[in-house]
Amino acid sequence: MFPKILCVVPIALASALAFAQQQPPVKVNVLNVCTPSADEQKEIAAALGKVPARPSFVPDFEVARGRSVLSDASQMLQAGANAEMSQAPVTAAWVRIRREMGEPSPFSTVQYSFSADAKSMIETLFLHARDPKELVQVSIEDSASAVTSAASMLAASTPVDRIKLERFGKPSVVLARCSGLEGGPAPDQSAYQPLFREASALMGQYRNILGARQTVPDELDKVVTSGTKSKTTKRPAKRRRSR
Repeated sequence: MFPKILCVVPIALASALAFAQQQPPVKVNVLNVCTPSADEQKEIAAALGKVPARPSFVPDFEVARGRSVLSDASQMLQAGANAEMSQAPVTAAWVRIRREMGEPSPFSTVQYSFSADAKSMIETLFLHARDPKELVQVSIEDSASAVTSAASMLAASTPVDRIKLERFGKPSVVLARCSGLEGGPAPDQSAYQPLFREASALMGQYRNILGARQTVPDELDKVVTSGTKSKTTKRPAKRRRSR
């Protein structure tokens, strides 16, 4: 039996090596979100310049609302990599508004999303390209601490802090407002302020066009009211059958 065992081990090792050689190499792309290159800045500016200031919509539209329990990954993306994670589940209420654009707009649809949990509120505008040969989607985002109401945040026109271009077959291009790491100085982002201003202006325009200032607070109130009713409603007592 002993010689047979020695023969099996080399065969198993050879199979493992062959399997490892067949696996494709893993490619990791690191995005420079704080200081994008000059070419990336031009690409962001060109994408923002294509967004119509006065879009022509088709009659179809969609308004949705709901409540979701955020996963650990979602919490980390919202809070940042260095933030402390809460052990308790985080629940977010959200509202989405979607409209379809008519031609000749380079974008086919626009979707506005507002999400609020106990710690933060996030406002995001998504624009989907009509012909995604190079550019697939543009997203513009701003956020604020949930120490006030959604109506107050929308009235204040919170400035955009993140711009993202999703490209076909290429890594995304991202520009985000960055703070210093571990108490260090914040990077100099003065060169990117025109892009942030243009993105903030577009967010404000579409916030008005889509009626977000009225729709979002009303729909969020319905989410909160629905959650309160589900907690307080009691099941009717079962009637005892008479013998």
